[in-house]
Amino acid sequence: MTHPGRTCPQTPAPAGSRGIDEILADARRTLHRLDPEQAHVAHRTGAVLVDIRPAAQRAAYGTVPGALVVERNVLEWRFDPRSAARLPVAGRYDLPVVILCQEGYTSSLAAAALQQIGLHRATDLIGGFAAWTLAGLPVLGPTGVYATRPELPTGVYATRPDLPTGVYVTRPELPTGVYVTPPDLPAHLSEPERPSIPDRR
Repeated sequence: MTHPGRTCPQTPAPAGSRGIDEILADARRTLHRLDPEQAHVAHRTGAVLVDIRPAAQRAAYGTVPGALVVERNVLEWRFDPRSAARLPVAGRYDLPVVILCQEGYTSSLAAAALQQIGLHRATDLIGGFAAWTLAGLPVLGPTGVYATRPELPTGVYATRPDLPTGVYVTRPELPTGVYVTPPDLPAHLSEPERPSIPDRR
């Protein structure tokens, strides 16, 4: 994966180190990667579809109905059958797991990591959520975005009455503030993802 306009560093790489492109290629050599249609069929026939994207990406782009949300930083602990922190579904090494990220890069590294802990049927979705959406497969959202109210103090947010329930606009450059959400957030949003509403009494 190259980035136009970016140049390689002038200093030599440390001996024994590997670039991310090489690491990614090595990871993918162990995977039987699935295109969106194949991943959809696999999910419908019993594979666990795992969305490792952070909450901000899920809010901005949407989610796949039925996908299990496990963010990348805890993935191995949740799926290692030997881990005390594993999920109930992760009790066997032959579990078919399909990892998705936004564009299909991080997911390859994550699936290879699951293979290293013994989940030999772990793989990932080619092109990630972006490819899934382009294929016209089911999605929910986007949701959970917030709109600023200029008449309120910086960092204080409220819903936009002109937008559908649960759809907002975000201002990522502002500090975490006070949020007001409708009581009927979409069911697929888990409780920890709901913005907290401080008691201002």
